[in-house]
Amino acid sequence: MKKTIELILLFIVIPSSFLLDISPIIKSFTGLFGFIYVIYLSFWVEKIVLKKELSFSKFKLVSKTILIRFFVIAILTTSFLYLFDKENLFNVIIPKPALWISFVLIYSVLSVIPQEFVYRSFFFQRYKPLFKNEFTFLLINSLLFSFAHVWFRSWVVLGFTFVGSLLFNRTYKKTNSLLILSIEHAIYGSWLYTVGYGELFKFPI
Repeated sequence: MKKTIELILLFIVIPSSFLLDISPIIKSFTGLFGFIYVIYLSFWVEKIVLKKELSFSKFKLVSKTILIRFFVIAILTTSFLYLFDKENLFNVIIPKPALWISFVLIYSVLSVIPQEFVYRSFFFQRYKPLFKNEFTFLLINSLLFSFAHVWFRSWVVLGFTFVGSLLFNRTYKKTNSLLILSIEHAIYGSWLYTVGYGELFKFPI
């Protein structure tokens, strides 16, 4: 019961608070407190071994899959933007290459890695025992990962992140590697920024 309440507070209540009309400072402190609490649980309670999470040894198991996924994602996202928002195609990388490089680097380190640590490394270790059915566990995880992006107030963003989480879950199940997973996440996220979805995700453009 304690873990269930904890899960609700961390992954539903805190993201919901970002929708409230309150000070950004309060929102920031709320998110920071939640993240610090997750770090505490991860290393002092769950005893997650970071060295194991950063293993790269199983990359061959998923490299082909990641490449195929990226190819499909690239075609679909480019086609969609070409049809419905053509003027935003490659609206950063061509006119502002320095901004593009800076953002991709910062995003990959300061956004992707913390997200994947919380929603994969920590979440799998801490909450998987609460679910008897693995399908239910993975579905709930993906719904919550998508819900973490609710502050974008966009059904498109929620859809993208839900599907992305389903893919990331499959990768993590095969590799148990935060490093490999973060690389995959960074590739897809950086591509969305590259092709022209920066405005949708409130990325710098």
